[in-house]
Amino acid sequence: MSAPTAKDVRIAVLYPAEEIAARVRALAGEIAGTAGRNPLVIPVLKGSFIFAADLLRALHEAGVEPDMDFISLSSYGAGTHSLGEVRIVRDTETVVSGRDVILVDDILESGRTLAFAKDLMAARGARSVRTCVLLRKPGKLAVELEADFVGFDCPDRFVLGYGMDVAHAYRQLPFVGYVER
Repeated sequence: MSAPTAKDVRIAVLYPAEEIAARVRALAGEIAGTAGRNPLVIPVLKGSFIFAADLLRALHEAGVEPDMDFISLSSYGAGTHSLGEVRIVRDTETVVSGRDVILVDDILESGRTLAFAKDLMAARGARSVRTCVLLRKPGKLAVELEADFVGFDCPDRFVLGYGMDVAHAYRQLPFVGYVER
């Protein structure tokens, strides 16, 4: 049985595409003011891929010339609840030693995935490691971590769209929303 499509369920829009685009440009401006000219941007896949692509284009417009690599980490599997254990699905290929690294993630909720990635980059000798998240769910952290750059504070809902999924569906939606019950 395949996952339901957007036509099968009612999805409420939480952050429309236009609002996301404006906030991404603002985030790029904030990052450009502190990141230097050539940071290494590492999106945490899969959920951040659309956000990261838009952010990289906005950074270019802001005068930053980032290098880029990817890391794929998982703590969810195919479900909607974190398994509490982070595993590397695909590792970076770029040497991070001595580099200013910006980790880009879709959502800061428990913080386990982003803390894992941040500690990993620091252990590999990054000069600095900063974090940028599209969404932050206040009060949900299981680890001590504060994102350096935050798009939006998000209500306590399971969100989808703009790269984020539920059971591998809905990533293609141009907005962030949630399934109405």
